[in-house]
Amino acid sequence: MQHIGGIEALGSLQAIWDQAYAIWIAGGWGMAAIAINALVLFGLGMHIQLRLLEKGLLRALFMKDQQVREWVAQPGQRKGAIGELLDFVTGERKLDDMGTAFAGIHAMEVAPFERDLRVMKICVGTAPLFGLFGTVTGMLATFGALASGSGGDQTMAQIAKGISEALITTEAGLVVALPGLFFQWMLARQHDIYRTFVAHLETICTQSLYRELRQGGAAA
Repeated sequence: MQHIGGIEALGSLQAIWDQAYAIWIAGGWGMAAIAINALVLFGLGMHIQLRLLEKGLLRALFMKDQQVREWVAQPGQRKGAIGELLDFVTGERKLDDMGTAFAGIHAMEVAPFERDLRVMKICVGTAPLFGLFGTVTGMLATFGALASGSGGDQTMAQIAKGISEALITTEAGLVVALPGLFFQWMLARQHDIYRTFVAHLETICTQSLYRELRQGGAAA
């Protein structure tokens, strides 16, 4: 029974693939541009998501201010990517050096996300434009068939093909743009959270070092 169920599942997948391929072909060459746009958009989005998680986004989301201050004061409690970041910046014993360290973190760890998010935003905007371009070429093919045909079956087939190309590319562009817009917005929010968290770390670390230096100067 399991073997029969597996064969039926493969048959269903093959039918879905054949249907998708037929729609793809009917959409014309504009579908290739939309597909490349989608690969860049969602591939880059997944890359950004994984990088944010690697840098400790989940811990930054749920880490309370008291725990952050404990990690700054007690190196033994630090864990993960955020712990490594704190190990790096707290090794500086001058305020200017710590500021330089955090500036380097912003330049190397935070700023690249902004560039990638801009690329995603461009891809979101161009997806429906590629679909619109396919709509125009499809309608031109339709009008061309009407102008040159005699009204027979061949002419009607060309008209149907042009209309299919126009509608399919429009739909494909919107199908890529709408989830892509939500995905880009979600990643931008996560990036803002991470950037704000790093700025908060800088404030706490600077305050802690300032108190240490002031106490050391008073003791001397």
